Amino acid sequence: MEKTSRESFTFIDNVLHIDGVSIDKLTQNHKTPFYLYSKNQLQRNLNFYKEAIADSSMSKTLICFALKANNHPDILRFIAQAGLGADVVSGGELNHAIAHGIPAHKIVFSGVGKTTDEIENGIRLGIKSFNVESIDELEEINNMAKELGMKANIAIRYNPEVKARTHHFISTGYKTHKFGLLEKDLSYLVNNMKTYKYCTLKGLAIHIGSQLTDLSATNEAVHKMCKLAKNIPELEFLDVGGGLGVSYHPDDKAPLVFDYIDGISQIISSHGLDHIEIVFEPGRRLVATTSVLISQVLRLKESDGHNFIILDAGMNDFARPSLYSAYHKVEQTHKKLNKPLLADVVGPICESTDCFGTNREFNNLNKGDYVMIWDTGAYGRTMASNYNMRPATEEIFI
Repeated sequence: MEKTSRESFTFIDNVLHIDGVSIDKLTQNHKTPFYLYSKNQLQRNLNFYKEAIADSSMSKTLICFALKANNHPDILRFIAQAGLGADVVSGGELNHAIAHGIPAHKIVFSGVGKTTDEIENGIRLGIKSFNVESIDELEEINNMAKELGMKANIAIRYNPEVKARTHHFISTGYKTHKFGLLEKDLSYLVNNMKTYKYCTLKGLAIHIGSQLTDLSATNEAVHKMCKLAKNIPELEFLDVGGGLGVSYHPDDKAPLVFDYIDGISQIISSHGLDHIEIVFEPGRRLVATTSVLISQVLRLKESDGHNFIILDAGMNDFARPSLYSAYHKVEQTHKKLNKPLLADVVGPICESTDCFGTNREFNNLNKGDYVMIWDTGAYGRTMASNYNMRPATEEIFI
């Protein structure tokens, strides 16, 4: 049973260790800031999914890892060796997945703005499906398949018009969002698939948002998709999307993977669809807790009673706090006592939004000490930039 998802990061004699390796050894050999990953933690997180699926009534499933969360080659090689597929949203991600061993027939291609070149490449490779998000897109896929003399596999991404409880920037399942097709448009396509003779309708797909910590909208969306699926003959799979949240803040109550899988399984079964393959698209929940961002304290600053801890990591290295006001725990890599300090944790970028946390508490923190920003494995390095012409952040795997 799932207990915690950070077992690889422990303190031994008040010093951070990652799967038994001391942070002191790593900072001696690597320049900060750097992302630090645990392969063991990744395996542990994947096992939560595999065990939950094994306990369910679903007869056939496929996990397609969402590359947008983390596209590091070591992670993708692990994903491929574990028999998983991929969820991609660009031609670059598609080629990257293929290059690192993920077979085309296990890749689903999502996104509202697939280009002609991307569509052609996906058809030639024989991917599992294009998750179609508009009528115009389906027409373009059909025309390209005709030109190539090939058939394209498609799933229609359904917009179930549910409101997910998450940040409005990462909510994707309502009619005011650009993603997917409303029921009337989906029904039009299903009823007119003979028009698109170079496309084969393989499935339906949904994805209502990211960092979902309340399963009610997810379950509602799956239920609505199943109602539609029962009236569409010869469907091979239902793609239930991803987005399962992580407990970044101590007060967060992210659902257990078991409860998430069990809820979906029960809905699938209640509609008599156990025979259909169910595709899951986890990203964040697989990789977020596999990593911490290690940074060194450049200096401490006091401004009329207001304290700042200035790190060598910036918003270009890790964008979530500046982009979403996202909370991430910031902790010293060496536990100390006495001399408590309440301060804002900031980076060196010339932007006031370059801040990793406000009013955070530390003990006896000094210039040259190291801190770690927790749970940075998802949307960390993939969203990084070289803003201010800063060099790329190193990634280290244990």
